[in-house]
Amino acid sequence: MSVGQVFPEQYSQQLEAKVATVQQQLSDFNAPPAEVFCSEPAHYRLRAEFRIWHDGNDIYHAMFDPQTRDKVRIDHFPVACRTIADFMPVLLKQIQFNHELRYKLYQVDYLATLSGELLVSLIYKRPLTNSWLEQAKQLTDNLAGHYKVKLIGRSRKQKLMVSTDYVTEQFELDGSTLQYQQIEGSFTQPNGEVNRHMLGWAKQIAQQLSGDLLELYCGNGNFSVALSPCFNKVVATEISRTSIKSAQYNIALNKVDNLQVLQMSAEDVTAALQQGSTLKQLDLAGMQLNTVLVDPPRAGLDSGTEQLVSRFNDIIYISCNPETLAENLKVLSKTHDVLQLAVFDQFPYTHHIESGVWLRKRATP
Repeated sequence: MSVGQVFPEQYSQQLEAKVATVQQQLSDFNAPPAEVFCSEPAHYRLRAEFRIWHDGNDIYHAMFDPQTRDKVRIDHFPVACRTIADFMPVLLKQIQFNHELRYKLYQVDYLATLSGELLVSLIYKRPLTNSWLEQAKQLTDNLAGHYKVKLIGRSRKQKLMVSTDYVTEQFELDGSTLQYQQIEGSFTQPNGEVNRHMLGWAKQIAQQLSGDLLELYCGNGNFSVALSPCFNKVVATEISRTSIKSAQYNIALNKVDNLQVLQMSAEDVTAALQQGSTLKQLDLAGMQLNTVLVDPPRAGLDSGTEQLVSRFNDIIYISCNPETLAENLKVLSKTHDVLQLAVFDQFPYTHHIESGVWLRKRATP
């Protein structure tokens, strides 16, 4: 794909090729035909980062071709959601002749939500002063009638906020409204509509299960908050302190009373469960931890975590790398069967693909 461009007429064909690749990679595990959740062919991405190029009085967004490293001017970016794409030229027009907001501006990062909020981080190669903050506040006030935008200024060891450093995502899922704090610089799902499909797919599985849920790599509580109504209790773990704080915020925001998050790595959880029945003073003896949900990084599950999750009756595995998913399934398929397979196209026009499998432990002969 050309930098910053989309080709909707090619989307279906490219998605079919990716689905076929995933199906082939998992063919040794008797996986059923994949349920496919496609993306919008344009204006689908809720995050975007650009270099800012200065050329006399002109100023524009730029990206670099990953193969040639050539600079590419971006005047229209149909990859980004409408909120970002429509605001990009507005921002440049507002700061073009504003010395305080433009001087040594190096990069702009955008974070948007399906509900229309927008967080814009302006990154500089100079120290920022209160004068910058005053100009940024005036700009957000001027735009308030048209855009729900928040501005952040960053430079070396500096972070100035006009209001807050997060947006609040809000959408409907299975008849309920979910809300998520999404913090600048922290991981969030880039394709909001496809993320909603992922949550819906996982929830329809969870509604068929019982007992309690353990989630590893929970991030800001994306899955655990959505699935909490399906279980008696949910325990979710994450290593990032920022994500843990955000998950706790989201638990309160959604009025969830059966979910507890712990700052622990998957390896620490494995070690703790092997040594006893407590996780950071949380007594597991009285819980029915029948189900585990994992959404690991691209490297997949390490061998210890493979052994841990293989102890559970049901496994919901969300994968951003079908190659490492296949490697993990070589171990998990010794004890579990793949009941469902899904493909989620978070990243159209790239080779990247998200997938999900539901595994159930086979009955002991």
